[in-house]
Amino acid sequence: ARRRDCIDRVCDKLKVSERRICRVLGQHRSTQRHVPRGQADEARLVTDMIELTRQYGRYGYRRIAALLRDAGWHVNDKRIERLWRREGLKVPRKQPQKGRLWLNDGSCVRLRPQYRDHVWSYDFVHHRTDDGRSFRTLNIIDEYSRECLAIRVKRKLNSTDVIDTLTDLFIIRGIPAYIRSDNGPEFVAQAVRDWIKAVGAKTAYIEPGSPWENGYCESFNARFRDECLNGEIFYTLKEAQIIIEQWRRHYNTVRPHSALGYRPPAPETIVQMDQRPAMH
Repeated sequence: ARRRDCIDRVCDKLKVSERRICRVLGQHRSTQRHVPRGQADEARLVTDMIELTRQYGRYGYRRIAALLRDAGWHVNDKRIERLWRREGLKVPRKQPQKGRLWLNDGSCVRLRPQYRDHVWSYDFVHHRTDDGRSFRTLNIIDEYSRECLAIRVKRKLNSTDVIDTLTDLFIIRGIPAYIRSDNGPEFVAQAVRDWIKAVGAKTAYIEPGSPWENGYCESFNARFRDECLNGEIFYTLKEAQIIIEQWRRHYNTVRPHSALGYRPPAPETIVQMDQRPAMH
């Protein structure tokens, strides 16, 4: 369409025939007169796409395409990208390639998660309520499944809160093989180290000043701030706790994750009662 409009403008400006312009550009004249017609369901598809974009303003077209497929649309990423650009929606910047840390013997420095509950990682994120008072969140994720296991929100969090949160998770999910973190005082506290060792897990501290070694949790923190914290005004701590927990459940059960083939980390499966086979 753009090239057709460009040729029309050139013909009007240079007073040259369309036949000659097409011959010079090597374009068949039939393409100059052909008007592409979209599919019959395109208007409804665009409506659904824009509605999802309004609801999840920080998602790119690939994640929106995955949500549309979950809703029953049979579309691929290329079609959604075309409509996305046509509607003038935000196109996400290309992510830079990430390097990896290697030793001289060719082995990777980073401990790689190989199964669920193999490596957990945790970190703190700081934010403020509308009155200017700060609060912290303790984010705990399973590196293999990318599932966010817990987000604890309080004005102040210390080593005791770390132990309490991990205790609740250990009761529900069991004990992981490793727990990765930075060298913050809440994580390297002797009480935390002794307690983790006593339950049978191992600590995996990253090198000081090397946050990329805790890349899974750092990536989650970036998504958490971009999609939740930066888009909400929290008037009270209780409101922050409720909204953040709602986002955590959405992240686990609905939000498509690119590293998982655009599937959520822990999707919910609902079976309606009327779909069960009849008993005879």
